[in-house]
Amino acid sequence: MNKPAGKAKTVKKKRASSDSQQPQMKIVTSDVCAVCPTPCARGLAYFARMSAPGAVGNGVPCVLTLPKAAVKAAL
Repeated sequence: MNKPAGKAKTVKKKRASSDSQQPQMKIVTSDVCAVCPTPCARGLAYFARMSAPGAVGNGVPCVLTLPKAAVKAAL
């Protein structure tokens, strides 16, 4: 039994989640924010919090560490 002549169905493969990775910002500490040539609001706020005695922090994502292709794609 043959199928009637007509359009053939095309099946699109789904992308695996590992194929579509999003660009990641690097986590920087307050010592990097202190010497940054172009300080941002997030970095300055983090640096101010970490300047207090006894402050403990894990860092903040730095916008300046995004890959160049990701920045162009966002525009």
